Amino acid sequence: MKIITGASRGIGKYLLERYVNSGEMVCGTFLSTKPLPDFARYYSQVDVSKYSEVVSWITSLAVTDKIEVINCAAINYNSYAHKANPNNWERTIEINLIGTFNVIRSILPQMRKSNYGRIINFSSVVAQTGIPGTSAYAASKAGLWGLTKAVAAENASKGITINNLNLGYFQIGMGEEISPEMRNKLIEKIPVNEFGEPESIYNAVNFLIENSYINGASLDINGGLF
Repeated sequence: MKIITGASRGIGKYLLERYVNSGEMVCGTFLSTKPLPDFARYYSQVDVSKYSEVVSWITSLAVTDKIEVINCAAINYNSYAHKANPNNWERTIEINLIGTFNVIRSILPQMRKSNYGRIINFSSVVAQTGIPGTSAYAASKAGLWGLTKAVAAENASKGITINNLNLGYFQIGMGEEISPEMRNKLIEKIPVNEFGEPESIYNAVNFLIENSYINGASLDINGGLF
């Protein structure tokens, strides 16, 4: 079973629909953005920042087969650090980092019991490049690197892998919110001279699922942007 958080829009939505259409067993979460009616039965409303909600959701799935978790749930908050609203800054950490941990914590016991698991987190090029106004988002995404390495070391002997994809700029999700002026500036810095297609993310996720010897890694998928 594939479990996808933040699956009602952007990359999460794209992945859920791809897997559903290919006949996979999939469960996704949404918070405020309701899923399309045709896919509504695959969703549960969950605030991943609340551990009790995550536990109740995972328990309700009654999963007993192989589990593959794709952590897409994330929010963005743009503000220079000296002007940032502490509540908004904290909420970004709660969703992007703590929420990811809550899902991992809730599902690990079943994975360890099954001696199999795949966990894929989405980090970001923003955490690598130092972009003004992104301190909350960058901090939340950088935190995933350390979390991933520790969880990998703790669970590798149980057939569980956990990895990050450091996403660059794509024609989906937050990439669609970038102004045309900023988009043109970014494209000039990307060696392939374009934003990525979501198909590349789908292929990368499948690569990590199928490869049992990649563990604790953070892989760049950004068109050569450094």
